Amino acid sequence: QVQLVESGGGLVQPGGSLTLSCAASGFTFRDYTMNWYRQAPGKEREFVADISSYGGLINYAEPVRKRFTISRDNDKNTIYLKMNNLNPEDTAVYYCNTRVSRFDYWGQGTQVTVSS
Repeated sequence: QVQLVESGGGLVQPGGSLTLSCAASGFTFRDYTMNWYRQAPGKEREFVADISSYGGLINYAEPVRKRFTISRDNDKNTIYLKMNNLNPEDTAVYYCNTRVSRFDYWGQGTQVTVSS
């Protein structure tokens, strides 16, 4: 079955950096677009970034453009989210997502807290 496992979250000071990872299994990873979403306390889950199957197409939400970088390693079945210049508004649970056979799959999420 499809499994997505995020890691790399934590507490970071404003202006700091973190890199999140999402390890995927149970499907042909290299054939699918992968996404990062986030959900802040009291807010709806929102799109952060996506990357096409071989990495040729990448999109970012406006609030994270130029600060976050999404990438993937198809040999390791893993995607990454490098987050720079973090601010308190980036505090959220970050989720990995993909759609396989018309079903949306989500990881359990990893908490990112930006605070001094």
